[in-house]
Amino acid sequence: MATKSPPPLMKKHSQTDLVSRLKTRKVLGVGGEDDDGEVHRSKISQVLGNEIKFAVREPLGLRLWQFLSAVMFTGIAVMALTFPDQLYEAVFDGGTVSSKTSTRLYGGALFSISLIIWNSMYTSEKVIIRWTLLTEACYFSIQLIVTTVTVIENGTSSTTAAVLVCSCLLFVLVSGYFYYQVGRRQKKL
Repeated sequence: MATKSPPPLMKKHSQTDLVSRLKTRKVLGVGGEDDDGEVHRSKISQVLGNEIKFAVREPLGLRLWQFLSAVMFTGIAVMALTFPDQLYEAVFDGGTVSSKTSTRLYGGALFSISLIIWNSMYTSEKVIIRWTLLTEACYFSIQLIVTTVTVIENGTSSTTAAVLVCSCLLFVLVSGYFYYQVGRRQKKL
């Protein structure tokens, strides 16, 4: 039996055939821009991701702010959990608490937020840092509104309540500033 040999393979010179190269790169998804405007040079960089793209250009003082926020949230949470009467009396100048449960629940919520803030200090992912800063800003905004309404309802203003309202306003502004700064797009080098 005579076996026929297969016909010789035709080599396609794709390096010289521009249309073929463009089609191949399009099929592989290489060389095009993604949603963020990044141009991938290889399929590997697409699969593994581009670390530079996710790196955060940290504003000056961000990590210090996160540390101070975490310490503050933890301290107030521990006070609310262990000494609910004293915390309420200190803020509202001698007001009496009908139930310690609400203040302890407040302490539990603060403790949960403090755990989130402590963990966000160890990440460099921009999304997590921004969500943490947004959580802080929302918390301080609600704290500002609740404290102001409570002072108006009671009809008595204390120095401690005034300091709390002013500090909440300051904390909203600082958290909002860092939220904005972390979210800004980096300039291409």
